[in-house]
Amino acid sequence: MTAKDLSELSMLELFRVEVENQAPLLTAGLLALERDPEAADQLEACMRAAHSLKGAARIVDIAAAVGVAHAMEDCFVAAQEGRLRLRQGHIDLLLGGVDLLARFAHSPEMDPPDPPQVKAFAEALESAMQDNGQGDPAPDAAVPTPDALSRAPALAESAAQDRVVRVSADNLNRLLGLAGESLVAARWLRPFADSLLRLKRLQHETVQKLDALHDGDVPAASADERARPALHDIKRRVVECEHLLTQGLADMETFERRSADLSRRLYDEAVACRMRPFADGVHATPRMLRDLGRSLGKQVRLEIVGAATPIDRDVLERLDAPLGHLLRNAVGHGIESPEQRRAAGKPAEGVVRLEARHSAGALEISVSDDGQGISLDAMRRAVVERNHTKAELAAELSEAELLEFLFLPGFTLSDRVTDMSGRGVGLDAVQDMVKQVRGSVRVWTQAGRGTRFQLQLPLTLSVVHTLLADVGGEPYAFPLARIVRTSRVAPQQVELLEGRQHVEVDGRRIGLVTAHQILQAAEPQAAGGDLAVVVIGDHGETYGVVVDRFLGERELVVHALDPRLGKIKDISAGALMEDGSPVLIIDVEDMIRSVQKLIASGHLSQARPGHAAADGSKRKRVLVVDDSLTVRELERKLLAQHGYEVEVAVDGMDGWNAVRTGHFDLLVTDVDMPRLDGIELVALVKKNPNLKSLPVMIMSYKDRADDRRRGLEAGADHYLTKGSFQDETLLQAVVDLIGEAVA
Repeated sequence: MTAKDLSELSMLELFRVEVENQAPLLTAGLLALERDPEAADQLEACMRAAHSLKGAARIVDIAAAVGVAHAMEDCFVAAQEGRLRLRQGHIDLLLGGVDLLARFAHSPEMDPPDPPQVKAFAEALESAMQDNGQGDPAPDAAVPTPDALSRAPALAESAAQDRVVRVSADNLNRLLGLAGESLVAARWLRPFADSLLRLKRLQHETVQKLDALHDGDVPAASADERARPALHDIKRRVVECEHLLTQGLADMETFERRSADLSRRLYDEAVACRMRPFADGVHATPRMLRDLGRSLGKQVRLEIVGAATPIDRDVLERLDAPLGHLLRNAVGHGIESPEQRRAAGKPAEGVVRLEARHSAGALEISVSDDGQGISLDAMRRAVVERNHTKAELAAELSEAELLEFLFLPGFTLSDRVTDMSGRGVGLDAVQDMVKQVRGSVRVWTQAGRGTRFQLQLPLTLSVVHTLLADVGGEPYAFPLARIVRTSRVAPQQVELLEGRQHVEVDGRRIGLVTAHQILQAAEPQAAGGDLAVVVIGDHGETYGVVVDRFLGERELVVHALDPRLGKIKDISAGALMEDGSPVLIIDVEDMIRSVQKLIASGHLSQARPGHAAADGSKRKRVLVVDDSLTVRELERKLLAQHGYEVEVAVDGMDGWNAVRTGHFDLLVTDVDMPRLDGIELVALVKKNPNLKSLPVMIMSYKDRADDRRRGLEAGADHYLTKGSFQDETLLQAVVDLIGEAVA
């Protein structure tokens, strides 16, 4: 917060900021003193924090807060002077004092000048100091319970060492979006540089032909002497042009490298603006676990590894509830009582480990404990009792398959419902959150040694790591986090069971389905050899999706689809490739639902290894002209899925250049476009003697009678609104104008 921001705050707001800064220091110091009561540096830090809060409370005239801070200060002084050794009972009371200070800071008007809880707190702390903590004091109103702690308002982030300014999330999102666009736009220079290189090659060939013409074996006497100076001049100009082109190409390559580097740095900086250290999201968890363990009669210590790991702020905010569920489960179900741990040869104090790290371009969060682990026998009994599967099948399930039942809604191993657990909603909520951010969660357990949950999440929600796959000649992106694995399957490995194709992958039999049928894509012209299979799964339902071929991994900047299009089946978002070409990102969960619907309806088709669909027939070509990337891509894919060969243009001028230089059977154009609108484009086409017979369809959001009249008067053969391409209207109009896709 800047000095200007502070100057605009009231005294009460300044006191609130002071508490938000000092309370985390007090909590961390007290937890450290609980483990080492003689840590002089921690005593000094707590003493300074309590003294600062007392002074701030006196300035804003909150007597209750002054009383609490003064009592805490007396306790710290006694410990510093050796008159008191801090024990667990003292720490309980002092942490309760921290909660009281936070309460007074956030709602001082709700407390009378001399609230009874302050008096009770001071008396309890004085009593504990007098008997030097030989017996832990009985819990009272001053000592927080885990339930009360969960309802207390969260403290703000601790003060940072670096200078900071306030930036809204919307500002950051726009900055990130622009940086992503800049990154993609810079990559468009590479195809342009390649075209210049081709132009240079053509000019070089032209020079060679001029040389051949100049030095030909035509007799000198019969040569037109007047043509020779012109030929020399042409050659000189072409050589000069080649020199300029060579220099321009070199400059362009230099600019392309610098621009790409600058865009990458801009994008990395924008991403860094969204990053926060992992510690910012978990600073309250040591206290939460400590108090929860106390309420359950367990001794628990939390170890946080990777506190400085940078995490996207959106991901960090969404982690709060899932990590809370996992940590409470670790204490409530994993860590044993001190007596049980001693009997098992373990230390009385259990350890819960929370770790964050970057691995292979992803964020990994793990929560592990050294408790009793999950009983697999109890799991098998539970899944049978809850009618999730039959006893015979449950006995054959592997450990990994069995543990997947933990994430089912309502599933629990607890025999009774408490205020902390037993309702079976925690792990279900964890998995739902992980899916929302395109992540995955796995669990491992070992009897008597503990359990570990691992969450694999994207580093940022604006970028997704994907596997590109070719389906019917079009690239599609599968998020890597939602892929179980990929495999190449020989045709002879495919088995037919009850009318459905299956294949064995990693010792597990999974059903096969073609991506062409799910996405309604055109069949490949020729197929043969091994099948490329993307294995996807959810809640034990695993399927192998057959694609034409793998195109490699890509890191894509996510672009939301136009909201006017609604939910596109099996598609979650769009992105741009390095060369600027669009690609659609698969919604894996939606795809799984699509597969299940096909199976239920009995319409599931089969992959046909070795099938050849090409018969030499000529496909009809359509040019789609639209300045909206989303609309352009959806029209193109819809037509391509029904067998048409489609090219696209980004505006009217680009469309005019394309239609003049290529052969098309149909032109589909928008109206409102830069440089040259659709009406002008249609007029130019109809005035051109070579193009006037070309069928033209206008696709526009405008649906007024005047707009239709203008389009038809310009020469359009059909006028359609853009909403129509979500059904069969567009396809029927195309068939009416040029017939089916294959001639």
